[in-house]
Amino acid sequence: MPDVTEGRSRNQRDVWITGIGLVSSLGEGLDAHWQALTAGSPPVTDNTTFAPYVVHPLVKVNFDSQIPKKGDQRQMEPWQRIGTYAAGLALDAAGIAKNAEILSNTDMVVAAGGGERDFQVDAAILNDLSASNDAGRLLNERLLSDLRPTLSLAQLSNLLAGNISIVHGVTGSSRTFMGEESSGVDAARIAYARIAAGQSEIGLVGGAYNAEREDTLLLNDLDAFCMKGAFSPAFTAPGIASGSMGAFLVLESPEHAKARGATPIAKLSGVWSERAKRAVAGAVTAKVKALLDKAGTAPGTAVISGVTGARDATEAEAEALTASGLPVRAVANRIGHGFEAQFIAALALAALAVSKGTLFPPLAGDPLEKAADGISRAIVTQVGHWRGEGAGLVEKA
Repeated sequence: MPDVTEGRSRNQRDVWITGIGLVSSLGEGLDAHWQALTAGSPPVTDNTTFAPYVVHPLVKVNFDSQIPKKGDQRQMEPWQRIGTYAAGLALDAAGIAKNAEILSNTDMVVAAGGGERDFQVDAAILNDLSASNDAGRLLNERLLSDLRPTLSLAQLSNLLAGNISIVHGVTGSSRTFMGEESSGVDAARIAYARIAAGQSEIGLVGGAYNAEREDTLLLNDLDAFCMKGAFSPAFTAPGIASGSMGAFLVLESPEHAKARGATPIAKLSGVWSERAKRAVAGAVTAKVKALLDKAGTAPGTAVISGVTGARDATEAEAEALTASGLPVRAVANRIGHGFEAQFIAALALAALAVSKGTLFPPLAGDPLEKAADGISRAIVTQVGHWRGEGAGLVEKA
């Protein structure tokens, strides 16, 4: 069997992207995103609800259209609803929604976080603990009385895949990865590798993130990662502007797609996952340069970056991308940063741009984004906010 973990070998099959489900602050679906991207409008941000933090809120979504049962919606946390909704959009776009025969053989790989906390309960317990003379006893009592019975189950990362299986009938093999941005890279890498190696014919890969949460904003701010005040372009390293999003791709072998009359949006030609020793000066820049070399910088290549905006990681990625001379677009400048979902969302926007043969306009004020000619391939980069590096290559099919 060929080694597919480090990109593409000569014996591999092509891997087509035949469906994309994307929902973010810009809208839902590819047409809505392309219209918003090409209009050159400022990004949609909320600077007041969670002030001083900058957040890209999810567009208003009618979850009923993809999750018809209210009972299913109620037992999901917001990030699970977002992901299940985006997965349904991808299945619709690929033309396989409600096709039980194909869905029963569709493999699924999901990038997921650890679930959402009940912020109001957490706050009430912390407030009471500060005034208690017996903190241990109080904590045990409150945990038994205040936490809903489903909380522990609701925090299981693989429940997103479970909900997609229940709601949409995707019942092939299932894998879930955790680990911030790197989980998205590895989810795409495994889904790609299995199809390229002939171990799978069709797969659904993606993730989701709910940015409109006080707990994660606080968690990130404790490490000084958050963007505060007014929105600033990502490559100025202003901090992370979290973005609510759901992004899923249907990946398929050409043989399987042709047999059912499907055509590709674009071709996924490789995914690479790495981890630099960040304590070593220059290690991240060197790793990104190596990833660009693996993907190749032939004429017609652009970079769709999953840059976070976080300190250190952003400057290191910017150095490598500047040296490459390639035109660059930052996903975070349009829809914010979605952690586990970011790499998949970047692949989706890369496939969209490649299918159109052009980049969307640069964002004014970003030091790396410049006007560019037409493109036929896009390298998607992902440098995690504190660990993990990766890249993917999307080409015209």
